[in-house]
Amino acid sequence: MAEFDGRTVLITGGGSGIGLATARALLNAGAQVVIAGRDADRLRGAVETLDAAGRVVAVPTDVARESDLDRLITVVRDRFGRLHGVFANAGIARFNPCAAVTGGEYADLLDTNVRGVFQTIQKSLPLLADGAAIVVNGSWLVHRGIATTPLYAAGKAAVVNLARSLAADLGARGTRVNAVSPGYVVTDMFLGIAETEEAREGARRQVPLGRLGRPAEVAEAVVFLLSDRSSYITGQELLVDGGLITSVPN
Repeated sequence: MAEFDGRTVLITGGGSGIGLATARALLNAGAQVVIAGRDADRLRGAVETLDAAGRVVAVPTDVARESDLDRLITVVRDRFGRLHGVFANAGIARFNPCAAVTGGEYADLLDTNVRGVFQTIQKSLPLLADGAAIVVNGSWLVHRGIATTPLYAAGKAAVVNLARSLAADLGARGTRVNAVSPGYVVTDMFLGIAETEEAREGARRQVPLGRLGRPAEVAEAVVFLLSDRSSYITGQELLVDGGLITSVPN
């Protein structure tokens, strides 16, 4: 019997990168998976790539829109009835120093990266089975100040602390809440920021393991936190960063 047989997990931002890798890992472990994302074409491609007919459902969703989240939860309820896990992974990147941040950028980023995460979890609560697990996607930038990331890092710090607070809030019903904070991981988002080979090499040199991370490596950490193997772990942040934060490379 596979580890996630009979369990359903919701993944926002599931059309690519870490979300897609997590969906694949969960499907391999026997789960039923609902992937949500803003790009309907990308979601369709993800479903084809995952090739798990009947066990994966894609729902176009902008987590910054409450009506989209309501529709998503309705689909989950009607199709599967219950949720055993949530990976609140959807997020966007907007990097600018403080003086250059516009009101629109502020609203767009925090609506998606903070309110979207909070409301994804809040609206999932009625569907959560006893003993369910929630994971939010943080960032290594929570631990290091960089001039161009004040707004993005503040949003990620908010959701990492949200995980700690929700662990206290939901613990009485047996629901565990943790955060995973990736380092430099080769995703479309990372490649859109580190556009040149020089930029990617600069990132690589900061990592004690001497390489950039793979989405599947973060996915394995998420699956662990969603599984019964982490049954006494809650309110924690797991860094998956190749040592980026805690060690200095040679």
